[in-house]
Amino acid sequence: MAKLAINGGTPVRDPKDLFPAYNPIGKEEEDAAVRVIRSGALSKFIGAWDEKDPAFFGGPEVRAFESEWAKKFGVKHAVSMNSATSGLVAALGAIGLEPGDEVIVTPYSMCISATAPLFYGAVPVFADVEPEYFCLDPQSVEAAVTERTKAILVVDLFGQSHDADAINAIAKKHNLKVVADSAQIPSGMYKGRYAGTLSDIGVFSLNFHKHIHTGEGSVVVTDDDALAERLQLIRNHAEAVVEDKGVTNIVNMVGHNFRFTEVAAAMAREQLKKLDGLVDERLKNIAYINERCADMPGFRPANARPDTKHVYYMHAFLYDEAQTGVPRDRFFKALMAELAPSKGQEEEGVLMGQGYVKPIYWLAIFQQQIAFGSKGFPFKSEFYKGVARYEKGICPVAERLHEKEMVTHDMMRPGMTKKDLDDVIGAFHKVYENRAELA
Repeated sequence: MAKLAINGGTPVRDPKDLFPAYNPIGKEEEDAAVRVIRSGALSKFIGAWDEKDPAFFGGPEVRAFESEWAKKFGVKHAVSMNSATSGLVAALGAIGLEPGDEVIVTPYSMCISATAPLFYGAVPVFADVEPEYFCLDPQSVEAAVTERTKAILVVDLFGQSHDADAINAIAKKHNLKVVADSAQIPSGMYKGRYAGTLSDIGVFSLNFHKHIHTGEGSVVVTDDDALAERLQLIRNHAEAVVEDKGVTNIVNMVGHNFRFTEVAAAMAREQLKKLDGLVDERLKNIAYINERCADMPGFRPANARPDTKHVYYMHAFLYDEAQTGVPRDRFFKALMAELAPSKGQEEEGVLMGQGYVKPIYWLAIFQQQIAFGSKGFPFKSEFYKGVARYEKGICPVAERLHEKEMVTHDMMRPGMTKKDLDDVIGAFHKVYENRAELA
């Protein structure tokens, strides 16, 4: 047996032999960006209403991109934004969230998936996640509903769709809105329908490390005409527009500048054409890894939900110390020692992690219940009649995944060669087969 690199052996891959960077940007995007730059019209948005002038809705590239995205995903409206963070904030404003409301959120995602309600004075209530699929557990969601609940903010984590049928049934039962953070699942499917289109509002991301990207950016989708209008208003200085546009419901019509640029939109149009091919390559790589990593009890690829298309923003393994006989931390450090960083991300080290993020409610904003101002708003205010609970233990599955059970990586992305994949697989097997060295 080969000696583990962490104990002085030769690593599976020389640390200087960097893995390829993930870069889906090519000449098509370059030409599109140059075309817009040479036009001189880098943005065409105007924060004012004129029914004869479409400039309130952006320039020709923005409007064309939105139309193409809507057609691709079979939705009535697609509203571009400058980030998925902006998209989530706008979505919660659009549904009419108010101070004192509660929104059920996940503990296991990027923090905005839980903090977005705070911008409207609403209080996040955490439900736990599913142990195999990592999305909100419908039973935990049902248990979290109170008379103050206004919405459920679900996350399609790692490219895996949430259980839309179960979540939507809960929402219908309690008259709640559902907003989907679908940042990580473009082209993913749930029972034959695109994830992100199964809720009242879905939010996709074009951030630089997503499946397709423009550096930053987002697309928010809905089939509801009224919600689409409110999203467009919040995106572009709503308070200056509502009177001239004849809008009578001005709740949350304090607008922002969440606007997408013409350059980014032109690039996004080209990126959208590549989406299916990039996802197909990702799925091919995942199938190759999963097939060759199915024989390691205690260290196995997480399953995909039946009747879905998982598009793997990240690839998760589930770790069981009782079966391997080695603490996850030691196993993980040994894995890291066998592999190399990726080009352009050398300072980040090997692109692999224990867990994903720490449970969001462990952040200081929740532990100290300080958000806006120094007096505890919105957690402690005249508007909120509940009791905000963020102590350790409220979401035991998420905590267990973070502390003991999950290992993630993204070394299955397009651009990885068969040799690159074989090195990743080889590292998994080498550490597993020699784990006695770590005990």
